[in-house]
Formats: sequence, structure tokens, C-alpha cells
Amino acid sequence: MVSKRYACLFVLTFVVAMIFSHAVAYDTLDPTGNITIKWDVVSWTPDGYVALVTMTNFQMYRHIMEPGWTLGWTWAKKEVIWSMVGAQATEQGDCSKFKINIPHSCMKNPTVVDLLPGVPYNQQIANCCKGGVVGSWGQDPSAAVSSFQLSVGRSGSSNKTVRLPKNFTLLGPGRGYTCSQAKNVLPTAFISADGRRRTQAMMTWNVTCTYSQILASKNPTCCVSMSSFYNSTITPCPSCSCGCQNKNNCVKSDSDIRSVVGMMNTTTSVAPLLHCTQHMCPIRVHWHVKLNYKKYWRVKMSITNFNYQVNYTEWTLVVQHPNLNNVTEVFSFNYKPLIPYDSTNDTGMFYGIKFFNDILLQSGPEGNVQSELILQKDMNTFTYKQGWAFPRKIYFNGDECSMPLPEDYPYLPNSAHAKAIASSALAALLLLVLLTFW
Repeated sequence: MVSKRYACLFVLTFVVAMIFSHAVAYDTLDPTGNITIKWDVVSWTPDGYVALVTMTNFQMYRHIMEPGWTLGWTWAKKEVIWSMVGAQATEQGDCSKFKINIPHSCMKNPTVVDLLPGVPYNQQIANCCKGGVVGSWGQDPSAAVSSFQLSVGRSGSSNKTVRLPKNFTLLGPGRGYTCSQAKNVLPTAFISADGRRRTQAMMTWNVTCTYSQILASKNPTCCVSMSSFYNSTITPCPSCSCGCQNKNNCVKSDSDIRSVVGMMNTTTSVAPLLHCTQHMCPIRVHWHVKLNYKKYWRVKMSITNFNYQVNYTEWTLVVQHPNLNNVTEVFSFNYKPLIPYDSTNDTGMFYGIKFFNDILLQSGPEGNVQSELILQKDMNTFTYKQGWAFPRKIYFNGDECSMPLPEDYPYLPNSAHAKAIASSALAALLLLVLLTFW
């Protein structure tokens, strides 16, 4: 009997763990999102080749912000990088074997970063030199591309002798991406500027990198608070939503920031410098059900930055709510519906207006952006009961935010008794489950 009981508990725990890990690693709101790295060998050299490397971000709402991407790999043989345009290797390595022409990098596992804006023109190519910043596909496909060119030596100079690099890694700018092995694909075709000539690469291989939030951080990086016009109670972010490991190093007031920064080396410090809060999150999203009309209802959204070290450029906010299928008007933000599945239309992406509020400034008086939206009611589904007016999920910059528990949502005043009954029913159900297993 005891063995059966523990066996049941083990199976239940295993199933729950598998479901949880799958849910975290797989983004249901952007199921095909990835970063594809394409290597095109455009010409041969006496001991190698010249390749154009193009990184395309096909993620709808997750971009790479400052300080930008870092790409690494391991050479299959004893290759060296003779030269680069549009990017640079962070280390040259041991090139002492070369007496005349010194390679750009002799590292077995080179690490490459984008060049900064403003470098001389002879060091640039198209889509380079943005400091590693890559936009999301949903915001602007033209900004979702980054490229560089490199000349590789000691690799062989034919399709039969070249070996594909392996063990690709991508930081964007932190951890979270897992890259596939390089795979040969059909050579890329190039069309001349006048459209009258078509050429193709000597050979092409692709690497696909996908993002997992659980690999990026063990804790969420944002949280959600809620309020409404029909209830004076404000539902705060859950306590320690993003972990309280930085609680002892937080800043209690804006006036203390200079003294705290003076004690820290911001160039080597990894931990964020946060304003002291009960949730200890860099970002808080507040959803306020503001007004009720006969055929419409109005919501105010506020995003607050509690990080003193980071300005969030080209930020994105993704909301999942059933009434987003009927958005009437959005103020102060850009809005784009996200429809990953043809059968549902309950998700949308909000982002800042260029040169107006596309930068969420660091913590302080200006460290917030706000918007309001008007939604048309569907009388067959609309209700203020049971927390229906609040979002199901919220993502900031591609990471899912910590939400309050459903029983803590602001509720209609006349539903207090119903809430108590629901709590009692939940307690009874938990007791029944315990009795079943024990």
C-alpha cells in the first residue's frame, strides 16, 4: 500500500514537472519564433573562403537590446579568421606561427561581436554596426537583421574540403538561446541591384537558435499588478515575484542612488541595481480597468522601470486577453495583433512610438510609459465577474511576467460571498485529493 502511494505521488510529480518545463521552454504565443544564422560562402580564396553571415530574428516580440549579441562557435579543423568586416572577434588568440600576414583571430573557438555605430565606411557592410542591437520581426522586419563578413583561412577551398563550424552559441545579450548544429541547405540566390542578373553562393549552411526563459533566468523579470474602478483594493505584484536575492543591495529612494552607484563598479557588476520594492522586479506592468460604457470598456496600462542601470530600448509588451479580438482604439502605443493560430485572436503586441516613448528610461520620475485602450464589448462573453477583465498572460520584452493568483484579483463588491464559497470549495477539493493519495 505504501509503495503504491509513493508510486502515485512520483508519477504525479513527474507529469507536473514535465508539463511545467515544457510550458516554460515552449512559447505558445510565438511557436515558430527563432533566430536563424545563415552562412553564405560567396567566394573562394587560395586557402579558404569569404563568407557573408546573416543573423535574422524571426521572433515576433523578442529583440536583442544593448549591449547586443555575442556569437561563438568552434572550428572543425585548424581554421583562422584572416579579416572581418562589420564585426570583430573579441580575442586574437595565439598567432605566433604566422610571421608576415597576421590573422584577425587564431582562436579555436572565436567569439564575435557587432561593431558600434559610426565606424569607418571601409569597415561596414549592409545591416552591420548597430552595437549588436537587433529588432523583433513583429516590430520592424528591416531592423531584425544583422550581418558581417569574414575571410577564413586553412579551411580548404572547395565544397568537399570545407567543414562546417560546430557548437554555436548565442548571447542576446544574456543567456537563454540554444543553437542547433550547422546544416547544409540550398545555396542562397542573390539578385543584382538592377534585377537583371542572378548569382548564388558557393555553399550555404544554417544554424537555428531558439529561446527558453528558464535557461535565461531562474526567476521572472517582470510582474503584474491590477486595479479596477469597481473595487478600491489594488492587487499588488506577488511578494518576491522576481526573487529577493537583490533585497540587500536595493535603493530605497531616488535620492540615495548616487551614493549607491559610487560604491558599485557598474562595468563588472552583474546584479541589477533595483529600487526597493516588495516584488523586487526590474519591471512592473499595471493593468487598471478604468471606465465602463454601454458598448465599450476602457483599460489603462502602465509600465514602470525599477532598474537604475538599464534603459529599455524598443521595448515590447504582449498581452493575452479574449477581448483583444475587438480593439477599438489604442492611445500612445503602437499596437499589432498576434495571431499564432488561425482559430484564436486573443493576443496583441504593444510597443512605443518612435522618438516619443520607444525608450523606457531607467528608474526614476521618467521611468514609466502609459497607454489606454478602448475595447468593444461582446455581450455574449463580456463580464466583470471572476476576474474576466484582467489579462491571462503578459510578456515584457519576450519574458512572461509573474501574475497574481486568480483569487487575489479585484472582484465585484457583490461577489464577496461567492469568493468565500469558491475558497471553501477549493479547500475541500485539496482535502479530497490528500485523502485519495494517503
